Amino acid sequence: MAMRAGTPPPLRSLRLLDQVRERLRYHHYSLSTERLYIMWIRTYIRFHGLRHPREMGQVEVERFLCHLANERRASASTHKQALAALLFLYKQVLDIDLPWMQDIGRPRTPRRLPVVLGSEEVRRLLNAASGVHQLIFRLLYGTGMRKMECLQLRVKDLDLSRHTIIIREGKGNKDRITMLPSVLEGSLRRQLEYARSLWNVDRALARPGVQTPQSVHNKFPRAGESWTWFWVFPADHESIDPRSRVRRRHHLYEGTLGAAIKRAAARAQIAKPIGTHTLRHSFATHLLERGQDIRTIQELLGHSHVDTTMIYTHVLNRGVGVLSPLDELSAEPDWHMR
Repeated sequence: MAMRAGTPPPLRSLRLLDQVRERLRYHHYSLSTERLYIMWIRTYIRFHGLRHPREMGQVEVERFLCHLANERRASASTHKQALAALLFLYKQVLDIDLPWMQDIGRPRTPRRLPVVLGSEEVRRLLNAASGVHQLIFRLLYGTGMRKMECLQLRVKDLDLSRHTIIIREGKGNKDRITMLPSVLEGSLRRQLEYARSLWNVDRALARPGVQTPQSVHNKFPRAGESWTWFWVFPADHESIDPRSRVRRRHHLYEGTLGAAIKRAAARAQIAKPIGTHTLRHSFATHLLERGQDIRTIQELLGHSHVDTTMIYTHVLNRGVGVLSPLDELSAEPDWHMR
């Protein structure tokens, strides 16, 4: 019998978690999402005494989610993440699509304002960083890219002559174009020279090429060996590909960026909770402050809906020009701490 259009192929794996991985990869989920979904599904199975999910249903799923909310005090985002993993398991892997799956309550995620740095704080932060980390932080602030979008840049994605960057397979598997700050052209050219030296070493030693999208690998198996597909920010050593188990060169490890930006924030004496995403928030907010229209910012950030971008309108400094009632007490004598 022929498969219906859009129907995924039959699963080849025998073990449940391997089936989950197989289906996630078929749908082109990221490696980070794959790891999270596997973790939540494994936790769910262990919570119910290693029972097979096919033997369980709405009652067991709700018990597990209640455990997360009431005993583990999980946040709303964590709750949604676990629920998404279980829904994927039942619908995409076990092929169980029952009405109760849509009836399970989803927690309401509280609306939080993003942490945004002032222009002077950004300057201090960038000056406190060094080496390739400083270049990456400048790119994140200067383009609004997400951390992994920056680390996964290929040589072919940079157009230094037109000062543009093509972001491939961003969040939601979408491509987009953003600006390349002119002040970074020299630094990027030096980074490309360093990357080229590592590429030359790999080719001289006949090492496996870098990882490429599966569709590209199927058509051009040796594309990963070409300079155009090489990483802009390659690691200085090889490591095992977690999916193919091939030993090859990857891009810089994302975990090092979080530690580097916290060290830079400490050196810059910035008393705010800062991560790499803070630079993306600051990019959007500062563009709004300079009068850039919200639709353009939406496209630069790669947001599907303008409502997502509108959050930055709530962190603008709208207090400028408004006199605080405390300032009206200026004629009063100075207050003293007692």
